[in-house]
Amino acid sequence: MQGLMFRCSTGCCEDSQATVQQVHRCIERCHAPLAQGQALVTSELEKFQNRLEWCTMHCNDKAKDSVEAGSKELQVKQQLKSCVTKCVDDHMNLNPSHDQEDEGVSLIH
Repeated sequence: MQGLMFRCSTGCCEDSQATVQQVHRCIERCHAPLAQGQALVTSELEKFQNRLEWCTMHCNDKAKDSVEAGSKELQVKQQLKSCVTKCVDDHMNLNPSHDQEDEGVSLIH
C-alpha cells in the first residue's frame, strides 16, 4: 500500500505541466488510501483493546467475588488466569464483521 502511495506521489511530481498547488493536491489524493487504512487499523486495535479491558475487568470482579466468598488464594489465581486466557482466546478467534477489501482498503499490500 505504501509502494502504491509513493509511486502515485512520484507521478504527481513528474507532471511538468502541474502547478505547485496541483502537485500538492495530487499527493494528498495519493496519501488518502494509506491514511484511511491506518485509521481503520487503529480503530480496530482500539476496539480489540477495549474488549480485552472489559473482559479483564470482568475476570477481576469474579476473582474478587471468589476471595470474598472465602476461596483460597491459589484457587482464585487459577480461576483468574483461566478466565483471562479464555477471554483472550475468545477475542482472538472473533471474525471481523465486514470484509475490509469490500471497502476498497487492502491491508495485505
